[in-house]
Amino acid sequence: MAASNQQTLEKNIPAWLTILLATACGMIAANLYYAQPLVGLISSSLGLSAGSAGLIVTLTQIGYVAGLLFIVPLGDIVENRKLVVTALLLTAAALITAALAKQPFLFLTATLVVGLGSVAAQVLVPFASYLASDASRGRVVGNVMSGLLLGIMLARPLSSLVADFLGWHAIFAISAAAIVILAIVLAKVLPVRKPTAATNYTALLGSMWRLLRTTPILRRRALYHATLFAAFSLFWTTVPQLLAGPKFHFSQTAIALYALVGVAGAVAAPLAGRLADRGWTRPATAIALITVIVSVLLPLLIQTSSPVGVVVLVIAAILLDAGVSANLVLSQRSIFSLGADIRSRLNGLFMAIFFFGGAIGSAAGGWAYAAGGWSAALWLGIAFPILALLYFATERK
Repeated sequence: MAASNQQTLEKNIPAWLTILLATACGMIAANLYYAQPLVGLISSSLGLSAGSAGLIVTLTQIGYVAGLLFIVPLGDIVENRKLVVTALLLTAAALITAALAKQPFLFLTATLVVGLGSVAAQVLVPFASYLASDASRGRVVGNVMSGLLLGIMLARPLSSLVADFLGWHAIFAISAAAIVILAIVLAKVLPVRKPTAATNYTALLGSMWRLLRTTPILRRRALYHATLFAAFSLFWTTVPQLLAGPKFHFSQTAIALYALVGVAGAVAAPLAGRLADRGWTRPATAIALITVIVSVLLPLLIQTSSPVGVVVLVIAAILLDAGVSANLVLSQRSIFSLGADIRSRLNGLFMAIFFFGGAIGSAAGGWAYAAGGWSAALWLGIAFPILALLYFATERK
């Protein structure tokens, strides 16, 4: 009977489960970004030097990439529900530690573990694709990814607002409680999925290089999104500095509200999933790449501190988030069609590559903004999606 119920669920994933998985992914992914707008507050509170303050974000990213490469692939050999719940409890423990930490070393260690455990979201995304039918996979993945992207986009303004009212420790404590509740809910409602792959962990990790080398669509989609995410990270690393500077004089709350505007771009994720289900991945990819180019081109061409300048930045944020969201879903829909037994490894490789692109974009954006201001950052930022479009032109139909 249980097997029959499981088979039915895989053929027709209920709407409530899709919503739950989308919400879960958003809650988990948000943990990667809570600290970004609070770096100054946290470093001064803990006594971190200006040179060491960047470790608050960098160590979270390092932990996340490590998790993508060494934990996410376990989804191909370990029962998925147990893997997700374990990772969530690890994340909650690290968040509690971060909330209570008064020493820099303890806090930085906690941020590393937060990144490591937050890869639970990237176990849930292929999990959702397993439960969906072939005909609805793009739609389901798109809906789940829209939740993840909303979590990423809402994390920065949410942590800024919470810090204004309750102090920077509060956001980590609140998130820890939320993650514990989420772990309990998922443990009760997620179906059991025991992978059938007969391999050990060492062989599993060894197979990842072979998958990267022998899977052209994985390399291509990963490079597309690495360049777009580089532009995304560059923009969101530098635009708060522009808005807080002498040109606009935005307060921290105003910057948080501006970041909320970009959330509108997440609507592109489920739309992209539906286009992919209809076989329109290639034209949809071209539209996504061009949308990102336009999003950077607009503020590059129109730079003014008048209300028109603010409107341009708002439009740019929405277009950027829409293009990046759409391409992410199109990419994951493509690689998830390659095979059920290797889906977690493919997703881990894909996410690690594009996340590395985002790290490059953040670093390059900070350097360009310091060296040449907003215009220099935008010129560098637009180069990334242009390279992606040129590479896309070489793709065979």
